[in-house]
Amino acid sequence: MTPDEELMVIFGVLHLIALAFGVILFMLFLRSDSASTWKPPEDEEGGGGGGNDRLPSLKPKPRPTGGVPLPDAEPARTRLRDHSKLRDARQRPLRRPAHPHVPRRTPVRSR
Repeated sequence: MTPDEELMVIFGVLHLIALAFGVILFMLFLRSDSASTWKPPEDEEGGGGGGNDRLPSLKPKPRPTGGVPLPDAEPARTRLRDHSKLRDARQRPLRRPAHPHVPRRTPVRSR
């Protein structure tokens, strides 16, 4: 048996095992009790449900201290409001001008 055939057999067996587990779980699901013992209360029984019996406090909430805006709350230089990229939001800086053409020195041979 070649290694490729062995690999196919191993995968086939693993799939069959997984399928068997799936069938077992499905059978357990079908055999489980589908009806529960809990029944919703009738209208006459007064089962109106719970709720919050606490009243909201009438005290005002304390305001945060400090000035608004905070000193470190500087707005961003650029804002993206669409799907463009950040690098496209600002213009590129201009390149430095080329240096004026200076003739190169010719090397002098020494003996």
